[in-house]
Amino acid sequence: MDKAIIGIEQAVNNFLRADLSPINWDFKIDVNKWSKKEILGHLVDSALINLQRFIRCTYEENFKLTYQQVEYVNIQQYQNMPVEDLLTLWRLINRQIVKVLKCYPNNRMGAVCDTGKNAIELHTVEFLVSDYLDHILHHLNQITNNN
Repeated sequence: MDKAIIGIEQAVNNFLRADLSPINWDFKIDVNKWSKKEILGHLVDSALINLQRFIRCTYEENFKLTYQQVEYVNIQQYQNMPVEDLLTLWRLINRQIVKVLKCYPNNRMGAVCDTGKNAIELHTVEFLVSDYLDHILHHLNQITNNN
């Protein structure tokens, strides 16, 4: 888990230190596709949901916490937010995630929550942390890719 925590910190810090000025945050390749700003908003939503999962797994078992990613991005109107606000929000939530994970109780790493929308999908905290890092890296690559 320490590798994943370091990975989350590094991914966030490296992205925020990079030259983000060439990114066209508002452009949508298609009306049904997210802009890079909306992808960042999706990362904010993911961070919020996962922070709750990590916190709740310290004292709960088998609870259900899902999210409707498209609906969340739409209702929060990320496309209309200043990108600086989104970057700040994303950075601060991830800072809190790292803080929580650095002192995570070892005996709760196997605690599970249900992330399934239509069927039960139980995942351990250890899996969720690793999956969260992979998710961040995937979407940061989408943002920095010029396509």
